[in-house]
Amino acid sequence: MKMAGKTGDGRYQKRKISAKQKLWILLILTLLLLLAAIFAESICPYDPNMQNYDMALKPPDAAHPFGTDRYGRDMLSRVIIGARTSIFSALLLVLIIAVIGTTVGVLCGYAGGAVDMVLMRVSDVCLAFPGLVFALAIAAVLNGGVGNAILALAAISWPKYARLARSQTLAVKKAAYISAARLAGDSPFQIIVRHILPNIRGQILVTAMLDVGTMMMEMAALSFLGLGAKPPTAEWGSMMSEGRSMFQTYPWVVLTPGIGIFVTVVLFNLLGDAVRDCMDPATRKERGIL
Repeated sequence: MKMAGKTGDGRYQKRKISAKQKLWILLILTLLLLLAAIFAESICPYDPNMQNYDMALKPPDAAHPFGTDRYGRDMLSRVIIGARTSIFSALLLVLIIAVIGTTVGVLCGYAGGAVDMVLMRVSDVCLAFPGLVFALAIAAVLNGGVGNAILALAAISWPKYARLARSQTLAVKKAAYISAARLAGDSPFQIIVRHILPNIRGQILVTAMLDVGTMMMEMAALSFLGLGAKPPTAEWGSMMSEGRSMFQTYPWVVLTPGIGIFVTVVLFNLLGDAVRDCMDPATRKERGIL
């Protein structure tokens, strides 16, 4: 029995170390990706906007590992510089919808009554339409552009966070320590800031991490359809749109930005899963993460 106990503890420790290593590896890779996007101009081997028609549509080689586009621009440089627009626009979008949705959800869950009814009906209206179709309509009215694409997607994406924050707030405000805080004279604002938000931020953070990849693909979809980034701005979705007619003859023009989207989405999704395992009490012990 003692040997079995020791063996079980050893396996638990191995799982714990492995899970921590996975989280740190993903954090380091994500940080490297963000640093590459921040310092993209310094990393690019060529000017991403420099046109050279003599080098147009050259296949990948030693000088241009990702080939060139129809204007002779180096695809590797454009993919690197496009990471800044694609990644940070998605991060900004997630930040906006998380802040707006959480604020609305906490307000509805804590205040209740008419405020809850009105704001939740507004969220129902947003959810009643197919999300991307609604975003396309809003982006078209706003005449495209990265900023307008962010506004269009934010207008239809915040209700998810509002409903999550509302449900978490309804559960937390029934706790005994919330009643004790009221008896101690804390104002509603103090209760929300000191007690409710710290207890629901884990779920919001995990949802936001998992949402980065989704928002990036939706931003790329709007750009692909001409309602996002405008040329000559390097953005992965618009780069795929520019080369879609040449996919069969010059596939690298489409595949290289597509690979950028794929790698980034997978990395953020894996990081979101790792963060969820760390912050979810139900899986923390099972996964062996402290």
